[in-house]
Amino acid sequence: MFQSLCILGRQPALGLAELESLYGAGRLQSVGSQAVLLDARPAEVPFAYLGGTIKFCKVLTELNSTKWPDVHKFLMDAIPNHAASLPEGKLRLGLSAYNISVESRQITGTGLELKKLLKKEGRPVRVVPNVEPVLNSAQVLHNQLTAELGWELLFIKNGSKTIVAQTIAVQDIEAYARRDQGRPKRDAKVGMLPPKLAQIIINLATGAALPPGCGPDHPIDKTILDPFCGTGVVLQEALLMGYNVAGTDLDSRMVEYSKINLDWLRTDFQLSANRYQLETGDATTHQWKGGFDTVASEAYLGRPFTSPPTGKILEQTIQEVNTITKKFLQNLARQTKPGIRLCLALPAWSEHNTFKNLPLLANLEELGYNRVSFVHAERKDLIYHRPSQIVGRELVTLIRN
Repeated sequence: MFQSLCILGRQPALGLAELESLYGAGRLQSVGSQAVLLDARPAEVPFAYLGGTIKFCKVLTELNSTKWPDVHKFLMDAIPNHAASLPEGKLRLGLSAYNISVESRQITGTGLELKKLLKKEGRPVRVVPNVEPVLNSAQVLHNQLTAELGWELLFIKNGSKTIVAQTIAVQDIEAYARRDQGRPKRDAKVGMLPPKLAQIIINLATGAALPPGCGPDHPIDKTILDPFCGTGVVLQEALLMGYNVAGTDLDSRMVEYSKINLDWLRTDFQLSANRYQLETGDATTHQWKGGFDTVASEAYLGRPFTSPPTGKILEQTIQEVNTITKKFLQNLARQTKPGIRLCLALPAWSEHNTFKNLPLLANLEELGYNRVSFVHAERKDLIYHRPSQIVGRELVTLIRN
């Protein structure tokens, strides 16, 4: 039986590709469109560094039904015994139902009946009411449902059965915001890469699960290179994971911004050592010294668009970005050995409800690379975007051939 369950983010394919890169396709089993079972003990999974998973849960059991009345009965029978084993104090309880035919008021009603049952046994409980069948991350965090006296119980339809799981960690929205909006230097003109997307890029690039207990105080003897470092978002997330990092950028101002941001990170997050190197350099010609183990980067995205461009301007932009990216990949191939793995966020332009991507993606082998395919995620779904965006980020994972 699978021991862990991941609830995926807004674009589930990104989280699936990330998990497959780290743990292998054979250790994953999709459950509907929002969840995936993971064949790993919860203690083995460094959840804080998974950008594509919003809730991380341990699997408790499985019910031979998908009907809410049966879930209700299970809870009324099982909860009192489990509650008795917890430390004294007021319990906080939240219930979430995924793909089960049940209304929010019914879920809240079950919670209130559980509250009455436990109150009779002398155990105070506060129930988090359901506005939707699923509690969001902010509700879980605000109500401390992953703390010692907190419970978020999840019920996920899996064919004719229901998986019962307990949330043990949830994405820390405030921590992400602090690393994004709190850093001293940001620049909207070069794009603002979300920290959780940077984590996904890094995990796709390394293709290896981090060891338990990893982090800034337990350095990993591997270096990640970002040749288009911008303001340093990929570098900061890699440092927090425990990697050494090296960054270059054509714009010396961006290199200075990265230095200021990484110095801030080192002080604010109390990093034990300065494990980063920065220098100005054109990624299409630069010679990187000091060695690196993988490449993770948001490459050049081209000119930003706030409204749909004309066909001519779009084609000019695509050709410009394609030329720069091609020259970069050729330059990198000359400096790396076969087998090195990398992940690039490349631009994909939304046009008439579809995406136009870089022409070079059809000829990667000629440039010295093979593109990684995933069992659980299709390439067309690996484009990070929002409905209003014209320029999305296509996550392309490559291996030097």
